[in-house]
Amino acid sequence: MVPLEALSAQAFCRVAEARQSTGNRVRLLRDGPETFPAWLDAIGKAQKSVHLENYIIQEDVTGQSFADALAAAAKRGVDCKVLYDWMGCLTRSSAKFWRALNDAGVAVRPYNPPQLENPFRWISRDHRKVLVVDDNVAFTGGLCIGHDWMGDKSRGIPPWRDTAIEIRGPAVADIAAAFDDSWQAAGAQLPPAEDLPSTPTGDGAGVAISVIAGRPNSMRLYRLEQLVGEIVQKSLWLTDGYFVATTGYVKVLTGAARAGVDVRLLVPGSSNWPLVGALSQSAYRPLLQAGVRVFEWNGPMLHAKTAVADGCWSRIGSSNSNLASWVSNRELDVTIKDESLAQQMAAMYEADMANSTEVVLKTGRTGIKKPASLPTQKYNRSSATSAGRLLSGAIGLGSTLTASFSQQRSLGAGEFFVILGGGGLLLLLAIIAIFLPRLVAWPIALFAVWFAVGFFTHAWKLRHEDREGAGD
Repeated sequence: MVPLEALSAQAFCRVAEARQSTGNRVRLLRDGPETFPAWLDAIGKAQKSVHLENYIIQEDVTGQSFADALAAAAKRGVDCKVLYDWMGCLTRSSAKFWRALNDAGVAVRPYNPPQLENPFRWISRDHRKVLVVDDNVAFTGGLCIGHDWMGDKSRGIPPWRDTAIEIRGPAVADIAAAFDDSWQAAGAQLPPAEDLPSTPTGDGAGVAISVIAGRPNSMRLYRLEQLVGEIVQKSLWLTDGYFVATTGYVKVLTGAARAGVDVRLLVPGSSNWPLVGALSQSAYRPLLQAGVRVFEWNGPMLHAKTAVADGCWSRIGSSNSNLASWVSNRELDVTIKDESLAQQMAAMYEADMANSTEVVLKTGRTGIKKPASLPTQKYNRSSATSAGRLLSGAIGLGSTLTASFSQQRSLGAGEFFVILGGGGLLLLLAIIAIFLPRLVAWPIALFAVWFAVGFFTHAWKLRHEDREGAGD
């Protein structure tokens, strides 16, 4: 059997539509208190450009420190661009916050605000977390910018558990190109740039990196995740903040475990969106029955999105294991072929398991084994990523209910409450429609008007473009 390490430069690049560059240097970063100072230091030393792309930049002490650093860089003549997600920042940052940045000389763009002509456009979000400075150093990972990732020592609240990476070398050009693509998608195009070399290489002394720039409907990482699960031979350790995997991906993981692979999944201990938590837990039984070990994090939030396989391959980025990340969002992940980094990732994973609770099967049901040494403190969890969670939960719920109706796939016992809840909601909607029809009719009418205006606007624009083309 061909080892995963030998395949990474061949099939991986084709499946993920990502080229591999060599000669890179990397530094693993853990949590906000270690990551944010590195980001701010890079911005403070910037001489030419700072390009920041993030799902959430919160208007708080942490967010303001970044705003101040960007404003200072712009004042020095540095080309500063900030791309934020409109929905992610909707309740997190005010128009005044963005206006102040713009007035300071920082170019600011929101990604995908609502459009009259496209009512469903909001589904696609920019979930990337990217910082590129001087085209010389780049950072990516799972961290948004806000107080949740810093914690509060005075109140005994740790920061959200998250992972990022610093990259220097040829891979920075690929991350910079991914930012440029997002920037153009959110507004006017950038000036034409020189074409990147087909196979960027460094001095050969560093590590091999592939940058997977996920775009709506590309499913690049999904295909790669399935390939890794199929060919991994020894170990596959996954960390995921919002695990709502498809049936196909669950089968890949269970198949690997049955083949003798040490498969582990680390997820949050609880969710402030019960629907997402229920859907995540519905996959536990088939995973556990196949031999996959599942751990739930004890702490305020586990937000990292990482993987380490066979002691030689790692993934760090913004993508969760759910359809929102795989199908509809802009995401950015990097895969690294390097045994030293894989060892660091494995050590970090083992440290995280020491602060986690292992989920085990108990006499016909899913039980929880809680070692006495683990902390039991409860934390208040922010809803900073509630929009992404809601979308992931809605997609997962739709998948489960569709499967129940169409009988096109088998459902596990863990999905009982999801299906029961779906039936209850439909019954409630039917009762309201019978006794209070206006409560149902008015929202339907409003949405119909919105869609109609959107169709008319789109049709008018197409007609206008056609006439302009004919005039040319």
